[in-house]
Amino acid sequence: MMKISRRNMMQMMGAAAFAGPLASATRAFAGRAKELNILCWEGYNSAEVLDPFRSSHAANVKAESLTNDPTMINRLRAGETKIWDLINVNNPWARKVMAPAGLIKPLPRAEFEPYFDTMLPDFKAPYRWAMSDNGEDLLGMAQRFGPYSFVVNTDKVSKTTAEEQGWDLFNDTALAGRYGIQESDDWNVFNIFLIAGINPFKEHTEEEFKAFSETAEKVFKGARMVGDMASLNQALVSGEIDLYMTGGTYSVSPARADGYPNLRAITPLTGPIDGKGGISWIEITSTVNNPDLSPLAIEFLKYVQDPEVAHTVAFAEGTFNPVSQMGNPKCFELFTKDELEAIQWDSLEEDMARSAEYDIVPDYDKALELMTAARRLRG
Repeated sequence: MMKISRRNMMQMMGAAAFAGPLASATRAFAGRAKELNILCWEGYNSAEVLDPFRSSHAANVKAESLTNDPTMINRLRAGETKIWDLINVNNPWARKVMAPAGLIKPLPRAEFEPYFDTMLPDFKAPYRWAMSDNGEDLLGMAQRFGPYSFVVNTDKVSKTTAEEQGWDLFNDTALAGRYGIQESDDWNVFNIFLIAGINPFKEHTEEEFKAFSETAEKVFKGARMVGDMASLNQALVSGEIDLYMTGGTYSVSPARADGYPNLRAITPLTGPIDGKGGISWIEITSTVNNPDLSPLAIEFLKYVQDPEVAHTVAFAEGTFNPVSQMGNPKCFELFTKDELEAIQWDSLEEDMARSAEYDIVPDYDKALELMTAARRLRG
């Protein structure tokens, strides 16, 4: 009788891998068990977040950061579901696009819904943006979030004035040459609709597109600069500009943490989206419908729910943000007074209440084309 040892068991498994009907499955398990690929917004790809997971699982974890949701999703559509295990994008895409297109897989509700019970009150299960349209499938986990409208230097434009005047600040000819625009196609489309007094998240008439186009031309011509968030924050600090769009906690928190609390994300008191003046975002991380999904994908989603890891995610390299896990006292108590000040915890609840949640613009392509044409007029 053959004695089964770990050595000959491994030999048998090796032979089966090349000879039997389970050959491909065995090769897949062996190939992906210590490998994880993440497509995400910046922060989740930082060494502070990834290195402890790499070490504890002896895993090869790769993460690529992009700054545009549709581009990330288009990569899955182009066949990269075979590459990625996790995708981290803003709230509407899992429910409205990726799940219907079969690009992501549902999570086991019994394993993951208890995590929502420890999150901040607005994220309790069943959390709308984490669920399929029919309410049956859990499509991802919520973590970072925040309001995102515009940023001012409160030494130049007071918080009260900015909140009361809202998007009309960018219609004020007196501020021409005193503001900047962040390079962000989708968010700038949202903002230009709002400056024109139009709800971005609906089908638009020709008359509304005419107003959008005229507003885009005026806003881009009046901007002193168009750049990334670091250059815009620096321009606020130096006094080159007084405010910029698009912006919010995500963009201005690093500058606030560096000692500039006078720079502040603003959410207007009112606006054209059912009366709401701002827009907020919530990141949802989902498992990709990879035919050879790494078992580490599920483990990583659980790993980032840990209070200490969630705090690290909040203050990951590059940008600082609130996280849904702050509803857990063990997570919240890790935030120092200065960290809470950096992420504007004092007004977070009212800012979110004034914000409509990020959504999809049904006629986005036409709006983007008009906005791109307007930007070209800057020369």
